[in-house]
Amino acid sequence: MTIPAGEIVVLLGPSGSGKTTTMRLINRLIEPTSGKIIVAGQDAMSLNPNELRRHIGYVIQNAGLFPHMTVGTNVGLVPQMLGWDKEKISARVDELMDLVDLDPATYRDRYPRELSGGQQQRVGVARALAADPPAMLMDEPFGALDPITREHLQDSLLKLQEELGKTIVFVTHDIDEALKLGDRIAILDKGSRIAQYASPQEILLNPADEYVEQFLGGGQAMKLLKFSRVADVSLEQVPEAREEDDADAVRARIEEAEGTFAIVLDARRRPLRWITLEDLEGLSGPNGSNGSNGPIGRHGMEMAEPIRARSNLQQALEALIQTDHDSVPIVGPRGIYKGVVSLGTLQTAIRDMKEQAKNRRRTPVGGAA
Repeated sequence: MTIPAGEIVVLLGPSGSGKTTTMRLINRLIEPTSGKIIVAGQDAMSLNPNELRRHIGYVIQNAGLFPHMTVGTNVGLVPQMLGWDKEKISARVDELMDLVDLDPATYRDRYPRELSGGQQQRVGVARALAADPPAMLMDEPFGALDPITREHLQDSLLKLQEELGKTIVFVTHDIDEALKLGDRIAILDKGSRIAQYASPQEILLNPADEYVEQFLGGGQAMKLLKFSRVADVSLEQVPEAREEDDADAVRARIEEAEGTFAIVLDARRRPLRWITLEDLEGLSGPNGSNGSNGPIGRHGMEMAEPIRARSNLQQALEALIQTDHDSVPIVGPRGIYKGVVSLGTLQTAIRDMKEQAKNRRRTPVGGAA
């Protein structure tokens, strides 16, 4: 199997299927007896194992923190081993603690026993990122946490991945966790055979065999909505505007697009609000005269919190139901605007999924029609 750079690949399977063993072959915590492990174009067996491990982050269940070290010392451990100076380590520790939503001033000098399970797991993720490794191995990191904390940390991981774009191998036995986090999923059977290796949507629509179908369980239609990502559908594009834009020019863009509104973005292309043709009619000219040839400024309608591209279609649908507007803005890393989704967008996506499912039913499982 090939693990593409910048993706989350999930190893999924029942207990004893070899998920953790497969993952540990990558950093040579377990030595392969045959075959090859190629890391960044190099045979892992030709590399010094300690050097290899220092350039691959590793996160395990229950965090694996050293109890006699403070949080800050735990996070800065690998940079210290790599010979970084103290100032650089200190700055990196603060940066990473901010990244995982732990205030350095509050938590840096605490010991692991003084943190909750979820906080300890965040520290574990920060420690794995400390030396900025291109790849990370995560062995059921959220498995021992309560459902609410677990879901919150899953969301945090997806947000981090948007910002950092690491290559992550993630082990779990939870099908819902795999579908939520994985760009690709490798489903292992009890004989450690890869039964299917594909995207979550492909696995749900086209399970490779009866074993995969049974492993997925029921409710696949709802899982498609819950685990299909906004990034996988075609986003709608609407006219764009800036606060300093002339109202007449914005109106012209809207009318040219045969629409009724535009989205107002800031200088960094982050969504601010909607502005409609009706809003533009109420603007005055630059000298206070009637007309709409002045800048649009802060006029318009406030919008709901934007949806991230890695969010699922169910979250997008919930946002559409709760907003007064017909569309919800979609943002990528750093909140940069990418497009909008509407009920029409979701209807089209669901229709396409139904068509794919219909085609799959025409093809016998495990063979061609």
